[in-house]
Amino acid sequence: MLLVRQPRMHWKTEHGEGRHKKNTLAQERFSKKIPAYLSIAGFICSYFVSTATLQASELPLINLDREIQAPSGAKSLCKDYSWACANTRSSGLPEAREKQIVKTINTRVNQKICAVSDQSQYGTKEYWTLPTQGSGDCEDFALQKKFELMQNGLDPTKLLIATVLDTNRSGHAVLVYRSSEGDLVLDNVTNKIKTWKETRYLFLRIQDPIHPDRWVQIANG
Repeated sequence: MLLVRQPRMHWKTEHGEGRHKKNTLAQERFSKKIPAYLSIAGFICSYFVSTATLQASELPLINLDREIQAPSGAKSLCKDYSWACANTRSSGLPEAREKQIVKTINTRVNQKICAVSDQSQYGTKEYWTLPTQGSGDCEDFALQKKFELMQNGLDPTKLLIATVLDTNRSGHAVLVYRSSEGDLVLDNVTNKIKTWKETRYLFLRIQDPIHPDRWVQIANG
């Protein structure tokens, strides 16, 4: 009996081996590219992390330095008004609501209080007090704003009185509101709330946000 070879079956076997070699070659090529893919993925991740870090570091936050003596007019501040030096954190308000309250109170206090120097009103250069007579100096505005904001539920550690030199390099005081967007300034000379850098003031000292009964020097620059 004569046996006849079946070339088609042999062709299929050869074809299968060819496909296997091609798959193996493709896998080898892909394996060689994996480090490159991982490198690209790592670069992308580090880019987004670096960007987020940079954006956080660029927030207009006041640079706090070392502890310093309180301003002359604020030496008895904590004794006269214990709430002005409170460091008990409140439960907090929604961010949008908080900003609305800050804006409203800043404008209201600026409009209802008449600016009068301590020398004219009390016969002394520096006297920090609530403007109960409807008039007061810049630090009295800051105290009134802090008082009303705390009454409306704002965290006292976000409300810090600061002393500065204004654009004419004259002594001045403002209230700093520590928001998620950076440190914002509530000033009695304008209803517009600005970042501390936008004011172009030279910041000197500020209440310590952790211990508001203490004061810290501000590192400008």
